[in-house]
Parts: sequence; structure tokens; C-alpha cells
Amino acid sequence: MSQPGQDAKFFQRGKIEEFRAELHAAEAKDKKFVKRKTVLKKIVANITMGTDMSPLFPDVVQCLGTPLLEIKKMVYLFLVSYGRSKPDQIHLVIPNFLQDCNDRNPLIRALAIRTMSYIPIPVVTEALSDNLRHALKDRDPYVRKTAAICVAKLYSADPRKAERGGFVELLRDLMLDSNATVVANAVAALSEIGDRQDGVIFKLNLATANKLLAAIPESSEWGQIYILDSLLRYVPERHADAEMMAERIIVQLQHGNSAVILTTIKALLYLMNYMENRQLIDYICKKMGPPLVTLLSSGPEVQYVALRNILLIIQRRPTVLKNDVRVFFCKYNDPIYIKLAKLEIMYRLARAENAKEVLAELQEYASEVDLDFVRKAVRSIGRLAIKVEAAADDCIQALLDLIETKVTYVVQEAVIVIKDIFRRYPGKYEGIIPNLCENIDALDEPEAKASMIWILGQYASIIDNADELLDDLCYTFLEESTEVQLALLTATVKLFVYKSRADKAKELVHKVLKWATEEADNPDLRDRGFMYWRMLAINPTVAGEIVLSEKPPITTDSDRMDRGALDQLLLHTGTLGSVYHKNPETFIRNAAGKALKDSPALNAHSRAVLIPLARTQLPSMAPIVVAGPGPTERSTEPQTQSSSVAPSPPSKTDDDTDLLTQSQPVPTSQTSSSNDQDETEDDEPPHTRQANNLDPYSNLDNAFGSYLADEPRPMAGRRHAEEDDLLF
Repeated sequence: MSQPGQDAKFFQRGKIEEFRAELHAAEAKDKKFVKRKTVLKKIVANITMGTDMSPLFPDVVQCLGTPLLEIKKMVYLFLVSYGRSKPDQIHLVIPNFLQDCNDRNPLIRALAIRTMSYIPIPVVTEALSDNLRHALKDRDPYVRKTAAICVAKLYSADPRKAERGGFVELLRDLMLDSNATVVANAVAALSEIGDRQDGVIFKLNLATANKLLAAIPESSEWGQIYILDSLLRYVPERHADAEMMAERIIVQLQHGNSAVILTTIKALLYLMNYMENRQLIDYICKKMGPPLVTLLSSGPEVQYVALRNILLIIQRRPTVLKNDVRVFFCKYNDPIYIKLAKLEIMYRLARAENAKEVLAELQEYASEVDLDFVRKAVRSIGRLAIKVEAAADDCIQALLDLIETKVTYVVQEAVIVIKDIFRRYPGKYEGIIPNLCENIDALDEPEAKASMIWILGQYASIIDNADELLDDLCYTFLEESTEVQLALLTATVKLFVYKSRADKAKELVHKVLKWATEEADNPDLRDRGFMYWRMLAINPTVAGEIVLSEKPPITTDSDRMDRGALDQLLLHTGTLGSVYHKNPETFIRNAAGKALKDSPALNAHSRAVLIPLARTQLPSMAPIVVAGPGPTERSTEPQTQSSSVAPSPPSKTDDDTDLLTQSQPVPTSQTSSSNDQDETEDDEPPHTRQANNLDPYSNLDNAFGSYLADEPRPMAGRRHAEEDDLLF
């Protein structure tokens, strides 16, 4: 075997003809196959560098007869790279494949099976079937574990052939193998097949799950990940089963591999939905904290993955890290994406006991140099005030101190969050409005300007010069963004309601309404202008009650993810879905979704928000008939009957006895539509409901009855034929 670093000389681009000549020359006098090995190393090096070596296919294939394992490995690597692109020449290799599948060396047998599975060409797949069946029962575990992965490759190439050949059942038998590596590979292959939308449904019963757990200590790190991940396919029927299984896998939290830790946490979070022992649940939450904290000492990439997962976990199980908020304080050398992720977790973990500590840290961040980080820190101070009422006074004082710095972007973020604080605590902090008005000229961003305008309009009754300030802001009304224009329109109407006798207010509201209805292009702005104008013209008192109606206070409930969606996302802990905070089926084509399964052991809270998951219904293979010119095909009687008769439902099977069941598409559209119909059913006659469905304004009754001037009337001065031309 060559020493490390000695093969660097082979990484030089060569010509096809030179390599072909060297291969032919090596056939003459090369008893120890040294020359042939050297040429093949050069060819593999050129493949690695991206050079197309496919013209050498027939020449390289001739080297397969060499009994040297190192040469066979390089030839098979060549075939993996170019086998599928040479379907007309691949038949030259089939005899060698078959010969190597029966070789005495298990490495060569496994190498041949693996290479064949990488070439999804019918002639190779046909030759692979019988040999793969023998390899799955081979006496050597290395061949069996390689064959297990090859079944998944065969299934992706030809699913129906793999099912008809009984390979899925053979994989199921391998899960009970005596070798832990074979078990892990069988589980990995079945998981890959089960994750396909057109694949079989992979489920575990209690006995098989316990046998898989017994194989974990002897498995490699990746084998442990596959086995732990497969536990999500086991649905506990009793609380005791879930609790026993959690106690068996909790020891894996001490593992040194971050992927094993996250997969163990995923399995524990899943099993906790089926437990009732509160003490055990609290104990597991306590045990999950230290491993998650340990992950934060890794590199920035692993840290980010851990932080995104922690953000999901603490929303579902807040007790996991409730006393570890200091761990998430930012370091000076953290990348910006790490700092932003930590900032969000700090806010989630903030409570009355640690609010002062968190606030002091956020004030430090507000003086950093990174613009986005400072903005997020200032906004987090405001969110902290809304979340923790005991810290609101300190947060307001911190925001006022930040406003005094006169830094433009800091002032603007402070104004935005103070508007929300006013809504959260009405009538408590209005005394700071003069401080905000002093900095009104520093506001140039739409969101900050709209927030300040809202404050001026909402509290126009206590701001003496509110009309002057709004008048100044209205100078650029037509040049402002839609957000600011809408805020100005509402604020001037509020000003008029508060100070209806002031000439300045009358003049200002008339000017703004005229701009909004006559010169603005945005339909929302124009419609709101017409609505306000008519309300004020008909009954200003009612208009004031509507515009100044009591608003619901802002809460932090909107920051929380929906419980059902959160339970679903936690089933993807440690994957890309947990980083994006999206289910994989939303951004990966043909990915199968995951959801909690209902069972007698599922706790009531999880059952209440259970999200049913239906496998995508595959299109039927019935012939498609398109009407048109040409001879009409005859349809036989049996086909007509089979297409008209609905298929009988599958017989119900017990999950405790069946490991694998064939996937049956669930027609959810009819069920959901019937449920919606039941919920919206009322006592009105069918013909009335049909008419109302055709008329989109039927539920408005006589809302526009007083506006007879707007009633549509026939067009005068036109002939009937011309009117018909206008209608399509």
C-alpha cells in the first residue's frame, strides 16, 4: 500500500491517447501489475480533477480480469463514474460482475454488488437481482451490510421490481441480524425506502424496537444515528413502553458526537409525548440541558445548528435551559449569525428572575458596531418590556438612554418598539412622548416614521402641537411609502376627531383626504380615504368611536409557534428542517412528512393539536382518453367495471405485529371538504345558499342602502348592440 502523500504526482492532466497506449503497453510485460496500477491511478486522479475519461471505457474494463484487489477497486470506481453513460457497452462488464459476485474474497463480493447497484441500467439491474438476494444471506457480515444499502439503491431505480423480488422482506429480516453494523444498515435502507412518498410504510413494533436498542452499543456513530432515528417509527401503545424506551436511550446524551446527541434528543422529545410520569419528564428535560450547552463549545457551524434546534426545543420544553441564559450571552468574536441566534434565545429564556441580567447584556449590545445586531438588540429590549412586566420600567429607561445617544438607527428602532410598549401598557408611559417628538426629524425609515405618526395620532389629545407636527410630516405625503401614507391618513382623522373645532385640524384632514382619494395610486389608500370621508360626512361621532375604539393590548403569544406545528418540527431535530424551521416536504422534492401518531398513550394536549398527515396520492395508471379525430379505441367490459368500482379498503392490521405495510393513498380532499361542509351547515334553504354563493356581497345586507347615488344605472345614448359588445 502506498504511503500518504506519495500519490500526489498522479494528479497531472494527461491525454486519452497516452493513457490508452500505456494500458496496452502494460499488458505485455507486467507480471506484478505495477504498470497497470500506475496508469489506473493517473486515470482516477484525472476523474477526480473533472477530466472526462469515458473514451477509455473498453480499455479500463479489460483490467477487471486482474486478480489484484487494488486494481479492481479503481476499475469499479471508473464504472461508477461512467457506467450509466455507457449503456451500449455495459454488457462487456456483466460476466466480470457475475464472476466477482461469487469470489471467495468477501471484499470483492461486496465491491461487485455495490458497483452494480450504482448503475441503474436494466441489464445491470436484472443481473443484480439474484446476486443481491444471495448477498443478503451471505455468511460474511461485510457483504450483508453492503447488500442492505444496495437494496435501497435498487428500490430507487425500480421500486416495483424490488417489491416483487421480496427484497423489502429480506431487509426486514436483516434487522434481527446478529451483527450490529448489518442491523444499522438495514434500518438505514428501510428508512430511506420509507421516506419515499411511493415507498412502503416502515413501522416498528415493541419487540423489534427493543432488539434495535440492544444493537446500539456495538454500532458505529452513524449506525447509532440510524437506529435512534428509526425509533420515531415506533408508536407506543402504553405509557410504560415509552418511559422504558426513554430510560434506555438517555445514556446516549453522553456521547461525544453532536449528531448522536441531537438524534437522541429528538427521540426523547418524541417519546415524551407518550409519557404520563411527570417526574421522569422533568428528569429527562434536566438531562438534556448539559449536552446542548456542550454543543455551544464547538465550531460556529455546529453552534448555529445547535442554536436553531435549541430555539425550537425551549418553545416546547422551556424547563430544559431555563437557568442557563448566561450561556447564550454573545462573545466578541462570534459571527453575526451566531449572535442573532443567541439574541433570540436570550429573549425566549427571559423571565422576571433574570430580566435585569438580560437587559444589562442587551444594553451592551446596543453599543456594538454591527448595524443589524444593534437593531436587533434594541428591538429585543422593547420585546423584553412587553414580555416581562416587572422589567418594563427599566426597559423604558434603557430605551430613553439609547435615544439620547442621537444615533439615527438606534433612535428609529427605539421609536418602533416604544409604540408597541404604549399598546401593551396603555396610560402608563405617555410621559416620554416629548422625548420622542424631539427626535422626529431623525426618522427617515418608513416603519419608524409610521410608528411615530401613530403615536402622534393616538395621543393627539395630550400633544399640544400635534397638528403642527402632522402638518410638517404631510408635506411629503405623495412621496412617502404606502405604510407611511396609511399612517398619516389615520392619524389626521384621529386629530380631527380630537380637535374637531380647530381650523388647522379641519384644513389638514381635508387636504390629506383629498390627496388620498384623488392623487394616490394605491387602491388600499384610496379606499380607506373614501371610507373615512364618508364616515366623517355622515356621522363624525360614530366615526370617532370607530377610529378611537379600544385596541386589544399586545401580547407575546404571537411570538410562539403553533403547538401542533412545533410538535411536527421537533420530529426533524438535527436535520435541515430544524435549521430552516420548516418541514422538509416544503423545500425538498418528494420528501415524506412526519407527524405524531395517535395512540392510547398520546397525552391529551398533544392529541388536541394533532396534525393528520396523509401520504400523497399517486396518479392512477388508467389510460387517458383524449377526444379528437382518429379511430375510436374499443374499451372492454372488464376494464369499464374495474374503473367504475371503487377499490376495497385494506384490511386493518395490528401495528404490533406488522413491521411493513404497503402504502395506501388516503383521499383527504373529500374528507376535509365534507368536514368543512358540516361545520358551515346552517338552516337556510338550498336555493338561497346557492344564490348567496354566487353573490360575493350577499352578506353585506343593506350596508350601502343610503348611497343611492352610487347605484348602477343603465347607460344612456347607446344602442343595445353596442352594450353587448362591452360584455364578454
